Amino acid sequence: MKNITLLVMAAGMGSRYGGLKQLEPIGPHGETIIDYSIYDAIEAEFSKVVFIIRKDFENLFKEKISDKFSDRIKIEFAFQDINHLPKDFSCPSNRLKPWGTGHAILSAEELINEPFVVINGDDFYGRKTFKVVADYYQEESRKFSMVSFRLDNTLSSNGSVSRGLCTVIDQKLRTVVETHGLEAAKDRIISDNKEFVFDGSEKVSMNVWGFTPSLFKYLNEMFIDFLKHEGNELKSEFLIPTVVNNLIQSKKETVHVLNSDENWFGVTYKEDHPSVVAKIKDLISHGVYPQRLF
Repeated sequence: MKNITLLVMAAGMGSRYGGLKQLEPIGPHGETIIDYSIYDAIEAEFSKVVFIIRKDFENLFKEKISDKFSDRIKIEFAFQDINHLPKDFSCPSNRLKPWGTGHAILSAEELINEPFVVINGDDFYGRKTFKVVADYYQEESRKFSMVSFRLDNTLSSNGSVSRGLCTVIDQKLRTVVETHGLEAAKDRIISDNKEFVFDGSEKVSMNVWGFTPSLFKYLNEMFIDFLKHEGNELKSEFLIPTVVNNLIQSKKETVHVLNSDENWFGVTYKEDHPSVVAKIKDLISHGVYPQRLF
């Protein structure tokens, strides 16, 4: 099995959720969503996991999460720091918001020398998602990829969500458009401006990206350009879907689209927590997961 790394973005505070979602127990023995992702990654034969966290969160994260499976998979940590910027740039003194997912991934540059898969730490993606992308990178020539989900498999029953709606042609990603305010309305799905109506079969990105280390060259170049144009905006974000979209439109890279029929779920809102617990319990009852993961 070829070496492949799982890069878990877990540095953010859940603003809508109201706290550190990453530590919220959802399994019968206090397991978190991250625990289930790591269990699935181990089953799919990932060789290493790198967690992107805040430095001040390190000890708590190890105690509550990573220590329990440190004997099952190699673990490393990258630290996203709002002040970690290229030479000649500095963070505005009144900026509080992190610089976004592109900057988060860039913080792991020194730790990754193999194909890697990026996921959110607070999203449940399902076993097949990890397997399909791990299998894809068993061929040496493969570079960038994305795992897509059906839109109707990614909604919350407790409020609207934002999703990256994808245009796909011949299994290649053509565009990713961040679409806000998506929610079910009877037999259809609407967005916040009610202008667009969807049937639920549309492909969406849930931030499951596959890359090779060549991504870091692009990130370094594009982050500098981002800072030149948006670095003084207090809430601007350097986002990985925007980076990917730019690479596609400039024809610098192609992105192969893999498909997952798994049902995504997560704790976007506090009200989501009971349903997530119930879904995990159901998966355990059907033998997908053991009662105790680690």
